[in-house]
Amino acid sequence: MNDDAHDTFDVDAAIAALRAQLAPRIATTPDAVLVGIETGGAWIASRLHAELGLAAPLCTLNISFYRDDFSTIGLHPSVGPSHIPAEIDGKTVILVDDVLYTGRTVRAALNELFDYGRPAAVRLAVLVDRGARELPFAPDAVGLKLDIATNRRIKLTGPDPLRLTMQ
Repeated sequence: MNDDAHDTFDVDAAIAALRAQLAPRIATTPDAVLVGIETGGAWIASRLHAELGLAAPLCTLNISFYRDDFSTIGLHPSVGPSHIPAEIDGKTVILVDDVLYTGRTVRAALNELFDYGRPAAVRLAVLVDRGARELPFAPDAVGLKLDIATNRRIKLTGPDPLRLTMQ
């Protein structure tokens, strides 16, 4: 659906694509731990966790204090604790975020994650890869890949219903 100001994308189809890419990985790594980056990544991780039937509890990261861009975006108003009820030492962690853009959120999430232990591996799953990286991160699973101008913004709102728009 398009209008003059926004493009809207099918979130359910993007999550289904992520699930299809992650299912074979999880089949070979049954002790995988799903960790969603708050807030959008946590919403997506919650859906994936339920649909994939993971044994380990769902985890969430609040990366507010690990960001390196306070001077440009300001302190995020939802500063709060991370919730890591699963053991991550020696496990495969699937880090979930809504939009992969510069890579700075992923860098901050890795810093926070390693405060809780040392995973055997970290895999990155994103709902949207919009390109234009500033740091060398690439997703292992992608729901939707877009090549858009840097002045455009992708926004996931939710959690119920989840809605993905480009402005």
